[in-house]
Amino acid sequence: MNAPHPAKVAGIDSTVPSPAHTVASAAPDASPAAPQSATDTADTANVTDHPGTPCAPGALLQDRLAGWVSDLTTLHELTERLVRTDSLADGLQELLRAGAALVGARRGLVTLEPADGLGPDTTAGLGLARADLGHIETVPRDALPHGRILDGLPVGEGGLAEPDLFAEQRLDPRHREVAARLGYAASYALPLSTEGTANTGAAGSTGSNERTQRTARLGAAVWFYDEPAEPDERQRHLAGLYTRYAAPHLARLLEVERTRASMATLAEELLPTRLPRVPGVQLAARHRTGPRGGGDWYDALPLPDAALGLAVGSVTGAGPSAVAAMGRLRASLRAYAVMEGEDPVAVLSDLELLLRLTEPARSATALFGYCEPALRRITLAGAGHSPPLLIGQRRTEYAETSVSAPLGMLACWEAPSVEVRAEPGETVLLYTDGLLHRTGGPADRAFARLHAAAAGVPRAARQDPEAVAEHVLRTVLPDGRAEADSEEDVVLLAVRFD
Repeated sequence: MNAPHPAKVAGIDSTVPSPAHTVASAAPDASPAAPQSATDTADTANVTDHPGTPCAPGALLQDRLAGWVSDLTTLHELTERLVRTDSLADGLQELLRAGAALVGARRGLVTLEPADGLGPDTTAGLGLARADLGHIETVPRDALPHGRILDGLPVGEGGLAEPDLFAEQRLDPRHREVAARLGYAASYALPLSTEGTANTGAAGSTGSNERTQRTARLGAAVWFYDEPAEPDERQRHLAGLYTRYAAPHLARLLEVERTRASMATLAEELLPTRLPRVPGVQLAARHRTGPRGGGDWYDALPLPDAALGLAVGSVTGAGPSAVAAMGRLRASLRAYAVMEGEDPVAVLSDLELLLRLTEPARSATALFGYCEPALRRITLAGAGHSPPLLIGQRRTEYAETSVSAPLGMLACWEAPSVEVRAEPGETVLLYTDGLLHRTGGPADRAFARLHAAAAGVPRAARQDPEAVAEHVLRTVLPDGRAEADSEEDVVLLAVRFD
C-alpha cells in the first residue's frame, strides 16, 4: 500500500515523481510529513499505513521497491533525453533542466573548465540572462560554491549546499549583493568529473602493470533556490547519480566540439586570410564549414597585367582527408594560374591530371576564371560546377557555361571556355554546390531560390559586394541554416565591377 506523497522539499518539481515510500508512525508531536529514506530501517511491528491499521513487513518492502522503481524510471527518462543531445550547448541545457527538476530548483548555471586546459571554457545558464551571468561572474571565485569546486575544494557525494545565503555570516558582501539583485536565497552545487584508469608502471618481477583510478575535472553545476531551501537525501542521491552519468556524455560532446573547432580553423587557414585589392573590382567572400570539415574552397589571386584569378571548387568527402586534399588542390591551382592563368582550360586540365595521378580515388568540381577588370570581362572554365550568377540593376541571370564532367571522372578532361561580360555596377556571384544542397530541396528549386534571392537584393545594397553576399546567403538559407551544422560546406565569392 502506498501512503500519500511526502511533503514537498525544497520546492521539488512536480514533473519528477516522488517515490511513494511508506511513512512510519510517529508520536503526535512529530512531523507527519518526513519521508522515509530507501536505506532507513524500521521496526515493522510499529509501522502503519494509516492510524490504527497494521502494515505487514511484505507491504513495506513492496512499497520501498516501488519507490526505487520510480526513481530509476525518472533517471532513465532524464538520461535518455540527455543522450539524444548532439551538441555541447544542448547537452549543458539538458543537464541544467534535469538537475533543476531533481533538486527542486528553478534556475542554475554550469561552468566547464576541463582540467587538461585545452578548453573550451564556457558557462551556460538556465533561467538566467546573459547579464545575470555577468553579475555572477563579478563575485570572487572563491565565494561561489561552483567556484570553490573548480578550484579543487573536496566535495562529497552529497554536493555542496548553502541552504540560506543571507543567514550565512561569512557570506562575501559582493555575493550577498548579487544574490539579492537576482533574487536567489540558496544554492546547491555538484562537481562534474570523469573517471578513468591509468597505468602506474611495472610492479615486481612479473612485469604486470598497476592500474589506478583517476578523476579528471570537467566543470561544476550549481542550482539556485528563490527561498531558503536545500535538497533532501533522496534528491541529492538522484542528482549525484545523474551528474555522474552526464559527465562522460558531456566529455564526449566536448571532444566533438574541439574537433569541429579544429577542423573549422584548419579549413579557414587553408583559405585566403584576406582578399586582394585590384583596381576596377571589389571582392567579398563567405565560407561556412561543416562539423566534420569539408573540401569547399575559394581563391582570388592577383595575376600579371592587372588581371585577377578567381576560383571556387569542392573536393568530394569530408573530414581531415578532404580538408588536406582541398589544400593541395588549391595550392596547385594557384601555381597553374600564375603560369597559364589567361587560359582557364589549361589550368583545369593541369589540375585534373594532377588529381588523377596523385588521388585517383577522389574527384572534384572547380570553376576558374581569368578576370580582366579594365574590360569587365571574365573568361571561365568549369569542371562539373554550377554556373555563376550575374546580378545587376536591370538583370539577374545565370551565365551560360559549357557542360563538363568533374575533375577525376574521365580519362581526359576537356571543355571549352566561355566569356562573361559585366556592366558597370554589376556583381558576378561564384558559389559552391553546398549552398544549393543546404536548402534541402531539388536542384531546380534550389537554383530558383538562389535566383530569387539575388533578384531581391535591395538596390542600395548592390553597391557593396559584402551586402550582396550576406543578403543572398541569409535569404537562401533562412532561420539560421547558414550557421547550423550541416554536412555541406558553403562558399560564396562576390565580384563587383566598378
